[in-house]
Amino acid sequence: MDLVSKKWIFNVLLSMCFIGAACTSVEKKIYVHLNNTVPCVRLLNATHQIGCQSSLSGDVGVLHVLESEENLDFVLRTGLHPPYMVILEHRLFTRSIMMKLNNGSSRVAGVAVVAPDANPAEGFSPHNTCPNENTGVYSETYDPALAHCSTTVWNPLGNGLSYEEFDFPIFSLKDDNKTRFIRQCYFDHNRMVNGSSPQYPLCAMQLFSHMSAVTNTATCMRRNDLNLGITPEYVCDPLGDFNVWATTRPLNNTAKGHKMSESVVIAATRLDSRSFFFNIAPGAQSAASGFVTLLAAAHALRNITQEAPPNRTILYAFFQGETFDYIGSSRMVYDMENGQFLVDLDNIHSVLEVGQVGMRANSRLWLHSDPVSRRNGSIDEEVKTLVENIRSAVMTLNVSASEPNVSQPLPPSSFQRFLRSRPIPGVVIADHESSFSNRFYESMYDNAEYMRVSYPQNMTQEEQLQFVTDTAKALTEVATVLARALYKQAGGDQSQLSGINADPQIVTQMLYSFLIQSNNSWLQQIVPSDLAGHLKNTATNFYVGVMLQSSEPTHLVQHLLANLTGNVVNVTQQDCQNQRMEESDTVSKHTYTYTWVQGAVPPNATEREGYCVRSTVHLSKAVSPAFDLREFTSTDYSTWTESRWKTIKGRIFLVASHELEMVTLGVGVGVLLTSLLLTYVISSKADILFSSQREPTNATY
Repeated sequence: MDLVSKKWIFNVLLSMCFIGAACTSVEKKIYVHLNNTVPCVRLLNATHQIGCQSSLSGDVGVLHVLESEENLDFVLRTGLHPPYMVILEHRLFTRSIMMKLNNGSSRVAGVAVVAPDANPAEGFSPHNTCPNENTGVYSETYDPALAHCSTTVWNPLGNGLSYEEFDFPIFSLKDDNKTRFIRQCYFDHNRMVNGSSPQYPLCAMQLFSHMSAVTNTATCMRRNDLNLGITPEYVCDPLGDFNVWATTRPLNNTAKGHKMSESVVIAATRLDSRSFFFNIAPGAQSAASGFVTLLAAAHALRNITQEAPPNRTILYAFFQGETFDYIGSSRMVYDMENGQFLVDLDNIHSVLEVGQVGMRANSRLWLHSDPVSRRNGSIDEEVKTLVENIRSAVMTLNVSASEPNVSQPLPPSSFQRFLRSRPIPGVVIADHESSFSNRFYESMYDNAEYMRVSYPQNMTQEEQLQFVTDTAKALTEVATVLARALYKQAGGDQSQLSGINADPQIVTQMLYSFLIQSNNSWLQQIVPSDLAGHLKNTATNFYVGVMLQSSEPTHLVQHLLANLTGNVVNVTQQDCQNQRMEESDTVSKHTYTYTWVQGAVPPNATEREGYCVRSTVHLSKAVSPAFDLREFTSTDYSTWTESRWKTIKGRIFLVASHELEMVTLGVGVGVLLTSLLLTYVISSKADILFSSQREPTNATY
C-alpha cells in the first residue's frame, strides 16, 4: 500500500471520528431525555397478558396535555396530527379515560401520567374489587355462596386498571423541572390558539418499553426452553422471592416433615405490594402496617419465650408474593404437604394473621374467621378460644377487638391457602369490619403520607428516626395485643401477659426505615456490610420481583427479625460468617443462623464494632409450585411471570411536518444516488484521473 493510499484511509477515519462526535452533539441538541420515568410493564399468567408495552423502536406521538375528559374527542377524533402522546394529570388517570384511550389506540401513541406531590383527596385503587378471588379458599366447591366476593366486596374502590392490557406504553413522570418543560413545550408548539390548529414544528415524545414476552405464561416459558445457546435470551421470569420465617424455639432445620411432639402456632403476614407502575409499590397500609406490627410483636416476645417458654412453638412467617395469587403462602403449604418444610400441616395448632391494621377507626380491631371451617365443632371451639385470647390481651390497652356482626368470608389473606389444604383454626386481625379501610389499596398513593407518618418541620434525619409518631404509637398497641395473644395461644403463663409490651421506639424506627428511607444510622448498624451499600434514600419498594432474587424488603425483614429475636454471641467474624462454632457443637449448625452485622461506631472512633447475631431466622423459596411442577396453566397455584425488556426510557423533541420529512427524505435519497453515481464514475476512471508519470531516474535537483 503506497503512502497516498495510507493518508487517504487515515483522513477518512479521522473524518468519521469527527462525524461521530458531531452526531453525539447533534443528538443532545435534538432530544431532551426524561428522568424519573417509571413504566407500566407486561405481566402474564396461565390465560392472558396484562400491562403495557411499546413497539420495538419505541412509540412516537405529538404531545397533547389532556385538560378534561371532554377534551378526549380531540385525541380520538378531531385532532389533525395523530398519533398523540397524551399527558395526564393524576386526577384524569381514571378507568373511564384510560379505557377510552385504549379503545382508540390507533390514534394514541402512549400516555404519560404526572404523579402528584401530594396524595389525591379521593380514593384510587387500580387493583381488582375482589383480590385473588380465584386462588383463595372460596370457590364453587368450598362454598359457592361466598365465592367471588358475592357477600363482601373487599376493595370497592378497585377499578381493575392494573389487570388490563394496553396496546401502548404508559409511563409515570415525577412532577419536576422536566415535566414542567414538557408542558411548556406543549403550550409553545402544540396548543390550539383561537380555535386554529397548531403549526409545525410540533412537540413530540418517544417512549421505549418494548416487552419480550407475549400471550401467556405457557407460551413465554416454552420460548425460554428454546433458548439453548451459550448466552440464552429469556423472554420472561416467574415472579418470586423468599419467605422469611423464624421460631421461638430452636428446631433442627435439616429434619423436614412431621414432628410428633411439635405443636406450632403460626403468626403470619405478607411482605409485598404493587401498583400500576413497575417499581412504585410503597405498600404502607397494605403490607408495612402488618409486618411492622408482627416484627414488633416478635421483639416483645423475645425475652419471655426464652425465660418462660410456652408449651407450643410460635412460628413467625413473612410471606412474599401474596399480591399475585398467594405465591409465598401457597409455596409453604406445598412444602409442608410434601415433607419439605421444618414441620408439616399436622403440626399446626392454629394461625393468627396480621392484615391491614394501620387505619383503625375508634381504636378497634376486627377479628375475621372462616365460617365454613367453623361448622366443624372442634374447629369452632378453637377459634372461640383464640378470639377470647385476643380479647383478653386488650384488657389494659386503649384497643377493642370485635368479630364482624354478620357471617362473611375471610378477607384476602394467606390463611386462605392453609384452609385450601385442610380445616385449621385461625383468625385474621384487620382494621376493617367488611370492605377495606384502605382507600389506596395497591396504588402509588399507599405511602407514608397516607399512613400519617410525618414529622415536625426542621427535624434532622436522626431526630426523625427517634420521633415517635402517632401512627407508631397506634401500631405499638396492636403489636402488644398480638404478642400477648400469641403467648397465651401458645400455652404461655397467663400471669406473664402484663409484662409483654411492644417498644414504640422500635416501631417508629421501622416505619421510618421502610416508608421514608432505609439508608439510616439504625439500619446500618444491624445489617451486614454487603447489604449496607444497597440501603436507599427513598421509601422501600415492596414489589415482589422475579424468581429467587431477594428483594430489599426480604433482606431487611430477615435481618430485622434476626436482631429483634436473636442474641449476640461472642465469636470471631470469620467463624460467624462461616456458620462455624465449636467443632463439638453440631446442634447449633442446624438450628441457628449466624450473621455478622456492622454495629455502631463508638464515640471518638472511625471503625464500626461489628458483632455476631445468632437467631432462628431462615429463608425459604417463595416461588409458585406451578413452576417446579411445570404446570403453567395451573388453576391451583399462581402462574404469574414478568416479561423481560432491554430499554426503558423517554425523550421529547420537535418534529417537522410530514411534507417536510418527505422532502428531506427525497433530498437525502437524491444525494445518495448522486454520490453513488460519482463514486462509480470516479472509480471507473481512476486510472486516468489519478495516474502520475514516474520521474526519470537520472533527474537532478
